[in-house]
Amino acid sequence: MNLLPSEIKRETLVKSEDTTDEKFGKRPAERTIQEYMQKGVINLDKPAGPTSHEVTSWVKKILELEKAGHSGTLDPNVTGLLPIMLGEATKAVDALLTAGKEYVCLMKLHTEVPERMIKSVLAEFTGEIYQKPSLKSAVKRETRTRTIYYMELLEIEDKSVLFKVGCEAGTYIRKLCHDMGLALGTGAHMQELRRTKSGPFREDDTMITLHDLKDAYIEWKENNNEEPIRKAILPMEAGLSHLPKLVIRDSAVDAISHGAGLAAPGVLTVESGIERGDPVAVFTQKGEAVSFGLAKMKSVEILKAATGIVATTDRVLLEPGTYPKGWKAKE
Repeated sequence: MNLLPSEIKRETLVKSEDTTDEKFGKRPAERTIQEYMQKGVINLDKPAGPTSHEVTSWVKKILELEKAGHSGTLDPNVTGLLPIMLGEATKAVDALLTAGKEYVCLMKLHTEVPERMIKSVLAEFTGEIYQKPSLKSAVKRETRTRTIYYMELLEIEDKSVLFKVGCEAGTYIRKLCHDMGLALGTGAHMQELRRTKSGPFREDDTMITLHDLKDAYIEWKENNNEEPIRKAILPMEAGLSHLPKLVIRDSAVDAISHGAGLAAPGVLTVESGIERGDPVAVFTQKGEAVSFGLAKMKSVEILKAATGIVATTDRVLLEPGTYPKGWKAKE
């Protein structure tokens, strides 16, 4: 089965057990609607036409928020999945930018070729490839490597080829089509593109349009009905669910909230498969996102460690003081 890295199943390994104090913190679903929106993420279905920046600006206006940020730009004519982090959740945008993506692409060949040749070139371009961004690109035009996790041929009609591609963030699908056309000896260009996956987000019943979002917000403002807006917006923790998870003790939360690295004694559970240098997310026992950073140990090492820093704290997501102080500053 074709999988993005975020779809690999991980086992939760219990290092030790603890209990959580109900007086501190709050489960994501229990946040007030104002808190919920300030720590929310939208799995938005971007229409063709506007830029990703314009769509994000419209979301801010609809929800009357000061801050919102999208994770992974889509060109104006590209449609599909555009995760948008709201309010304080914009701190977590970086965790999504590097996540794997999936697209459905309609490629136009300049000359008809046999199906076997198309299948062959899709296989040839699966794995590590070299790409140089196009002249229209906003980034520096340097050759770089990108990983194509899978390509699946969906349909062929004359010179039109519909295929699905799962790829590393930063892969240029337009350039991929051009390069495959060169390999076929016919020439080719991207005709249409839709993003169907981005990290933990999928084309499913959580995906909404701008019109859906506007209707849900009006229903809350005018009728005090929170249900539609809570369905339209997901907790920001959903935007971190593709990262391996570490759950920590209540007594360790405040230190992490102040930017400290995560020490081994604070860890309760760890997910399997973590390697040194992997991005990881840190959660409270109530399911609140505390931070994300990089693992300093493997999963098995974290399980056995009694001392030492097991993960860096690169971005803090939980406000200091949410949990009681369980640490002492050096004098």
